[in-house]
Amino acid sequence: MREDGGIGLELDPDSDIAPYEQVRRGVIELVNSGRLLAGSRIPTVRALAQELSLAPNTVARSYRELEADDVIETRGRQGSFIKAHADSTLQRAALLTVEHVAALRQLRIDDGHIKSLLDQALRS
Repeated sequence: MREDGGIGLELDPDSDIAPYEQVRRGVIELVNSGRLLAGSRIPTVRALAQELSLAPNTVARSYRELEADDVIETRGRQGSFIKAHADSTLQRAALLTVEHVAALRQLRIDDGHIKSLLDQALRS
C-alpha cells in the first residue's frame, strides 16, 4: 500500500472488461505479486472509488466478489483486509510484518525510517 493510503491500482478506461472486474482482478494481481500482503488494510469503498473515479457501488461489487473469492475479509467498522490463509508460512510471515509496521506507524515512525529499521534488521 502506498503512503497516501492508496493501493496503486490502475484501470484502463478503454478496456472491454467492466470496471468492477478490473478492480477485482487488479487487487488479486497486487496480492499475487506481493504488493498487497496478508493482513493489509485496503481502502474503504468510498476512498477507492474516489481514487479511481468510480461509483462507490462499482467498488462495493468488486469487494463483495473479492470476499466471495476468499481474497479479502471485512471486519465491520475496522474495514476490509487482505485475507491471511492459515496454511501458508509466507502468509503468516506477511501478516506479522504488516502488524509490526502498523505498530511502528502507531509510534509515529515514518515509512522511510521503518524501511531503514528493516534493512538494519536484515543485515543483523
